[in-house]
Amino acid sequence: MNLEKLRILGEGSQYDLCNYVSLNQENLTSPHLPGIYHAQTSQGCSVPLFKTLMSNHCSNDCLYCVNNCQNKFNREEYTPEELVSVFLHYYQNHYAEGLFLSSGMPGDPDQGMENLVEVVRKLRKEHEYQGYIHLKILPGASYDHIKRAMSLADRVSVNLEAATPAGFSELTSTKNYHKDVLRRMKWIHRLKNRHPELAPSGQSTQLIVGANHENDRDVLKRVEWLNKNLDINLSYLSPFIPLKDTPLNNHSSPDAKRVPRLYQAQFLLNSYGFQVNDLVLDDSDHLILKDDPKSVWAQTHPEHFPVEINESRFNDLIKVPGIGPKSARKIIAARRSGYIFNSLEDLKKTGVWIKRAEPFIKLNRVYQSTLNF
Repeated sequence: MNLEKLRILGEGSQYDLCNYVSLNQENLTSPHLPGIYHAQTSQGCSVPLFKTLMSNHCSNDCLYCVNNCQNKFNREEYTPEELVSVFLHYYQNHYAEGLFLSSGMPGDPDQGMENLVEVVRKLRKEHEYQGYIHLKILPGASYDHIKRAMSLADRVSVNLEAATPAGFSELTSTKNYHKDVLRRMKWIHRLKNRHPELAPSGQSTQLIVGANHENDRDVLKRVEWLNKNLDINLSYLSPFIPLKDTPLNNHSSPDAKRVPRLYQAQFLLNSYGFQVNDLVLDDSDHLILKDDPKSVWAQTHPEHFPVEINESRFNDLIKVPGIGPKSARKIIAARRSGYIFNSLEDLKKTGVWIKRAEPFIKLNRVYQSTLNF
């Protein structure tokens, strides 16, 4: 086993997000186990994945990426047989429970996809591996390769990288936003609708925040569109990191609070019934970073508050800071069974974050605090 190849191609995949981990990157296990990352599921479970590039050869000139075609360094790649062997070694020794497989694009995207699909085919058909596989779809891949990939992988994804065509063109001149990326994402969505058994975990995507001149309205309009049109409930947002030996090496990183606030706003759009135009943005169309977006909205819309906990509808309850969909459902379920909330302690048992909610609610028509913003 070539440890140096494992290290190089494992590290090359670290900027591809495969889950949402409290806004942090997945954790590399050990330099002695290159490519093994602990990914945390939405249920809080930690799952070790073998996460790697198949190849760091690439014909694209993405300015943020160390693998861009203009960078001069030793390139590495696996054959399908090599990668299958490495993964099975990790899996059989209980180092990894799943595979996250991506790749640079060495020329023809279909040749790159052929190699990726062949790895998954061998694992599924020849070695009867039935565990989790997340497979990256290369920009420009053919419809047939995408369908084959979806027939074998649990999840597929295409990195959108930018929220707008103009922002995308700031990052690369070798890929077309609509043709190479969005069209492929639409194909995945269409295939999934026609054949629900394909890629049972669906598709995901990733946007880089802060590498171009896009503002938060641009980003949020795109994630709203992705949710409504492609059923992508969570778009992964990656804060731009200036990397050595890339054209954007001297470009600044975004404010550390920007991506967390964007995630919070995305949850409001996808799970709380908000629209982009509801959110409070500054004169530059960026979120207010000093507080979470729902609290900022509530503070600027006092006409909606206080909300009576014992009478209000679900859609009104979830507008209250500190009350999420889960706790709102518990409140309504309790009320239907005849329960009356008389105190903040009663309410706390449903999972409400009392400190945030208190200024915005009434219990039995009694104000719990005073709105004072």
